[in-house]
Amino acid sequence: MRISELAERAGTSARALRYYEQHGLLAARRATNGYRDYDESDLRLVREIRSLLEIGFNLEDTRPFVECLRSGRATGAECPGSIEVLGRKLADLDGCIARLLAVRSVVSQELEQATAMEEQS
Repeated sequence: MRISELAERAGTSARALRYYEQHGLLAARRATNGYRDYDESDLRLVREIRSLLEIGFNLEDTRPFVECLRSGRATGAECPGSIEVLGRKLADLDGCIARLLAVRSVVSQELEQATAMEEQS
C-alpha cells in the first residue's frame, strides 16, 4: 500500500509516517516507480506507535515495542526492552500521582481554612 493509504488506515498523516521513518521506526520499501510501499505489518507497527504516543509515551519510548513486534511477537510489550519502558513509565506516573495528591491536600486545607474564616465573619 502507498503512504496515503497507510496514513488513512492508521488514522494519521503521511507526514507523521515520514517522521517515523526518519527516526528509524518505520522502514519503507520502494516500488519500481519510487513510491513508498507498505504492508499489513507496517500498519500494525504504526498502530502500536500511535497508541503509545496517545497515552503519553515519547517517540523514543516506542522503539522497543516496535522492535518486539518486528521480532514476531504477538504484542509489542512482550520483550525485555518494552517491559523496562513500561516499568519506567509506571514509576513516572506514580510520581506524578503522588505530587498531585500532595497538591490536592494543600488546596483542600486552604479551602477548609477559607471556608471556616468566611463562616466566622
